[in-house]
Amino acid sequence: MSDAEIIFTELPAAQRKLGRITLSVAATLNSLTLDMVDLLQAQLDAWRDNDDIGAIFIEGAGEKAFCAGGDVQALHQSAVETPGGPCEYAEAFFTREYRMNYTLHTYPKPIICWGHGIVMGGGLGVMAGCSHRIVTEKTRIAMPEVTIALFPDVGGSWFLNHMPGKSGQFLALTGASINAADAIYTGMAGRFIASEHKDEVVEQLLRQAWSADFSANHALAKHTLRPFSEQSVSQCPGGQVEPHLSTINTLCDGDDIHEIIDNIVGQQTQDPWLARARDSLAHGSPLAALWIHRQLMETRHASLREVFQAEIQLATNIVRHPEFTEGVRALLIDKDRNPNWQYKASRDVPAEQLDAFFTAPWDENPLADL
Repeated sequence: MSDAEIIFTELPAAQRKLGRITLSVAATLNSLTLDMVDLLQAQLDAWRDNDDIGAIFIEGAGEKAFCAGGDVQALHQSAVETPGGPCEYAEAFFTREYRMNYTLHTYPKPIICWGHGIVMGGGLGVMAGCSHRIVTEKTRIAMPEVTIALFPDVGGSWFLNHMPGKSGQFLALTGASINAADAIYTGMAGRFIASEHKDEVVEQLLRQAWSADFSANHALAKHTLRPFSEQSVSQCPGGQVEPHLSTINTLCDGDDIHEIIDNIVGQQTQDPWLARARDSLAHGSPLAALWIHRQLMETRHASLREVFQAEIQLATNIVRHPEFTEGVRALLIDKDRNPNWQYKASRDVPAEQLDAFFTAPWDENPLADL
């Protein structure tokens, strides 16, 4: 077994090769470190320009997770070491992670993502950027950043704004967990394939005659995956988002963000999924709920490039602010689940305090060259 955090292999196919990426830190649920981000970027760049590589398959080691996100404890340490910033490691992590996410979204060759198990935060950023996104009966997706005073980044400002109705806003504010059926309904994934077919999927990908024609290769990937989707239909679990969409739209139909928060937190519901979503927002950072909502509003018509530029601005300002370190401390460091949020309610947040998070902290955006 390799000790590498990521394993890259080139597998001979019928023509050309299949590049295989395995996020290989099962003990941390394959959470991304800065080194892993840099390794991914370098390999993606190399394979993009390598005519021998026809397509790429990306997976997570172990059965529990594709990728549970970024290494938040390392980000916390960086923020604690330099309160008020600049937070060198954390800011470098976000900048290079978003650049890698943008590379995935704009990659010319097919990238097939096997999104099995937990897919959260930074892991969702990786999956969302892949051109062929597969989920299984064990897939569990969430963006629970409100609970640690962050926001759904890694392109979340893009894909959450493109979800049906108000579902993206609801998921962003509550961090609600969704499954494979929800992922397909909201556009987070393209196909459901039962996990028992994984080895056969890879085997069939290796039988394909990949060419130098990117469009033909994307068609070939679809052609290869489609029969497995058809065989797996009966094993797809029931979703939560589509059956609850009318309720979600009603809850998010407030005059302002404060009323939306009131609607969600004030629910008297016996529905377990809605109740968990309610409780997550109720215990999350009121300040974070405001910047999450504003970020989605400000980027709703933005291009993908503009989304990542807006996200690095917000992420940089957040990591320099003590709300983030307190959220991570309470949930992941001390694990007392009793954060001392700066404001007790969203209406207590001064307008100028929120505005500061949407003001550039540097002369030039580090992603200006995307």
